[in-house]
Amino acid sequence: MSAAGASETANDFAATVRRLRRRLAEELPGRAAQARLAPGSRATPPGAASPEGNDCREAGVLVLLYPQQQSRRPMLVLTERRAHLDDHAGQVSFPGGQREASESLQQTALREAHEEIALARETVEVLGPLTPLYIPPSNYCVHPFVGVAEPAPSLTPADAEVAALLHVPLADLRAPEALTRERWTLSGGRSVEVPFYDVDGRPPIWGATSMILAELLALF
Repeated sequence: MSAAGASETANDFAATVRRLRRRLAEELPGRAAQARLAPGSRATPPGAASPEGNDCREAGVLVLLYPQQQSRRPMLVLTERRAHLDDHAGQVSFPGGQREASESLQQTALREAHEEIALARETVEVLGPLTPLYIPPSNYCVHPFVGVAEPAPSLTPADAEVAALLHVPLADLRAPEALTRERWTLSGGRSVEVPFYDVDGRPPIWGATSMILAELLALF
C-alpha cells in the first residue's frame, strides 16, 4: 500500500478493520518488524527471540481499536501501569496478563482486559493474533490479539493496577515524528539506545509494547 493509502486507512475505522482482517489472515511481518523497536543493539534484542523453547510464563494481551465518536478515526487503547507493580511498573502497556490453566490465550487477553479496564467481552471482535514475543526481564511469552469494538466502549481503569488509560489515534503513531530514540540507563546500569513512540507528551511507549505496535503498524 502507498504511503498516502496507508495514511487514509489509518484515519478511517471501517477501512482499518477491513485492512486488518485481510492482513492478519496472511503471513505476518513477525520478528523482523518487532526487532526494529527493540532496546539496545544486541544480536538477539530483548523480545525478538522466539518464545518457543523458553520456560516462560504465558500471557495474553489485547490490542484494542475503536472508532472515535465524531471523526471515526481508529483509536488505540493503552494503559499506564501503577508504579508499585512487580512487573513493568510505570510503563505503558496493553491490557493483559498471565494465562490461567483453564483458558486459551485469547480468553486470557479478554479476561484481563475486562479486569483491568472493565471492557465487556461481548463488545469485542477478535480479528486475529500478532506474532508472540519473549520478554527476558519478566520471563513472559506474550501473545497479542487484535480486537475491535464498535461503538466506542465504556472503559474504567482498575485502580489497583492502572494509573491511567491512554487513548491514542492510530494515525498519530504512524507519523514519522512519533518515533524517536534516546540513550537510557536501564536496570543493571546498562546504557542502551531505546527507540520509542512519543505522542503528544504522553509517557513513552517502549519495550515490548512498542515492538507489538511496530508489527501492527507494519500491516498497513
